[in-house]
Amino acid sequence: MPRQFLCPVFVSSLWLALIIQSLISSAATYKRPVSGGKRQSFLERTLILLDVNTRSPVKVLNDNFLSLQLDPSIIKDGWLDFLSSKRLVTLARGLSPAYLRFGGKRTDFLQFHNLKNLAKFRGPGPDYYLKNYEDDIVRSDFALDKQKGCKLASHPDMMLELQREKAAQMQQVLLKEQLSNIYSDVTITARSLDKLYNFADCAGLHLIFGLNALHRNPDNSWNSSSALSLLKYSASKKYNISWELGNEPNSYHTIASGSVNSSRLAQDYTLLRTLLQSVRFYSRANLYGPNVGCPRKNAVLLLDGFIKNGGSVVDAVTWQHYYIDRRVTKVEDFMKTRLLDTLSEQITKVLKIVQTHTPEKRVWLGGVGPSWAGGTNNLSDTFAAGFLWLNTLGIAAAQGIDVVLRHSFFDYGYSHLVDQHFNPLPDYWLSLLFKRLVGPRVLAVHVAGLQRKPQPGRVIRDKLRIYAHCTSFHNHKYIRGSVTIYIINLHRSRKKIKLAGTLRNKTVHQYLLQPFGTDGLHSMSVQLNGEPLLMVDNETFPELKPRTLRAGQTIAMPPMSIGFYVIKNINAYACRR
Repeated sequence: MPRQFLCPVFVSSLWLALIIQSLISSAATYKRPVSGGKRQSFLERTLILLDVNTRSPVKVLNDNFLSLQLDPSIIKDGWLDFLSSKRLVTLARGLSPAYLRFGGKRTDFLQFHNLKNLAKFRGPGPDYYLKNYEDDIVRSDFALDKQKGCKLASHPDMMLELQREKAAQMQQVLLKEQLSNIYSDVTITARSLDKLYNFADCAGLHLIFGLNALHRNPDNSWNSSSALSLLKYSASKKYNISWELGNEPNSYHTIASGSVNSSRLAQDYTLLRTLLQSVRFYSRANLYGPNVGCPRKNAVLLLDGFIKNGGSVVDAVTWQHYYIDRRVTKVEDFMKTRLLDTLSEQITKVLKIVQTHTPEKRVWLGGVGPSWAGGTNNLSDTFAAGFLWLNTLGIAAAQGIDVVLRHSFFDYGYSHLVDQHFNPLPDYWLSLLFKRLVGPRVLAVHVAGLQRKPQPGRVIRDKLRIYAHCTSFHNHKYIRGSVTIYIINLHRSRKKIKLAGTLRNKTVHQYLLQPFGTDGLHSMSVQLNGEPLLMVDNETFPELKPRTLRAGQTIAMPPMSIGFYVIKNINAYACRR
C-alpha cells in the first residue's frame, strides 16, 4: 500500500469476491490490440475498488485546517490599501473559518510605528484617491457592512489601474530582494495595522501576526521594543490576534550578519510569552513557532533544539515547505510523483522531532506553496498547480498536520489564490470546494486493484491519489454522516473507480474540476462538471452544482483531473458527532 494512503483494513471475503469479479470482468472484456497497437497495461484494465473505514476517524484536525497567508510585501507594493475591496473580502469570506498569517521573508524587516498622521502623497495616484475614500465614508461607493460594521470600498477602475502599474514596478524590486537575500526595511503604521485587521475581521479570518525576530541587541538578544509598542496598540484597539516570532530562523545567516541558535531562539520566544502575559489583553493569546524552513540538516537541528529548550512556550509547532524553485518552467515537473512524495517524507521528519520532546503538541505547516520566490508565471498560477495543492492538503491531513497555511491569498508573485484583478485563480476554486465539502475528520481509505505487486528494490509512486474525510459540518446541504472523497488523477488516461463495502450502492454527488479553455493545464480558468466557474458579481459566488451519480454507478475520473465525491445518506458512525 502506498505511503500516502491511510491505514488499510483487512481484506474480507467480500473484498476477495469483488476483486475476483473485477478481474474476471476485465479478462472477459479485454480485446487484443490490432497489430502495431499499444497493449493496455494491467493497471489500465483493472477496475479500482474503493472503500472507507467509517467506524472512527484516524485523525481529527483543526476546524481552520485550510488557512491563508499574506506576505508583508503587500505593504511595499501598495496592495494593503485595497484590502477594503468588497470583492477581496467576499473571496476571503468564502474560505472562512481560517487563520490569516501575516508573515513571510519580510517579517524580519518589519518595524511598527504608531504614527497615525503621516504626510500623504496627494498627487494623481492611488494614495490620493484612497485618502478621499477613507476620509469621506458617507459616499455611496464606500459602505459599512451592517452585519459586522466593516468598512468596505468599491475602487474605481482608474485607481486600480494606477495601483497595478505601481505594483508591477515594485514586483521587480521585491523579486530582486528575494533572489539576492538582501531585504529593505518595511514599516507598518497603526493605520496600516487597522486596515489589515479590518480585512481579517470582516472576512471571518483570525489574524496571526509575525513579529520581527532580527531586531536584535548588541549581545544578540531579541530587541522587543517595537513588538511591545505594537502589542500595546493592538490591545488598546482590542484586536483579537495570535502571534509568532520570525520566519525561517535557520536561514538568518544568509540574510543577516549573524545567526540565532536553538537556545537563543527558545529564549526569544520565552521573552515574547512574558511580554504577552504583561499586556493583560494578550495574557492568554496563542503563540506559534518557530517557522523553520524545509527540514534539512540545519533546520532539523534548530527545530530539535528549540522544542527541547522552549517547546512548551508555543501552542503549535510551525514549519514551511515549498516544492520547487521558480526556475522550473515545465508543467510536467508539477506532476512528478517523486516531487509530490517529498512532502510526506518531510512531515515524517518533523513529527518525529516533535513527538520526541512534546508528543501532545500540534504541528502546523506554517507556510506552503507550489514554488518559492514568488512562483512562476503561467505555471504556479494555473490549473496544473492544483495537483500540488490538493496533494498537500491530502497528505498533511492524512499524517495529522493540524493546520496548513497557503502562501498566499493575495500579494505579489504568481503563487496566490486571487490575482491582481481580484479574480479567483484555479487554486482558489479548489480551496473553496475543499472548504465547503471536506471536514476535519480524516478517514482511512482502502484501495484494491490500484497497483501491481511491487518488485524488490522498486518504489511505486501512484498517479492516482485518493483521500477521505467526513463531509464538512458547515455545509448544510449534507446531513451529518456523509463522507467526502477527493481524488487526483495524474494519469493521461481515464480511471474507473467502483465504490465497495460501506460505500456500495450509495448516491454520490460529483464535483469534477478540469481546466477551462484551450490552454489545457496552463489554463487560469476552471470548469466544474463542465460549467466554467466565474463570480456572479463582487459579492456573489456562482452556484456550485453537483452532478448526481446514481447508486452503484462507477466513478470515471478523466485524465489529469481533480474530483470531490460526496457519498450521501451513508450515516457513517465516525461522522455523526
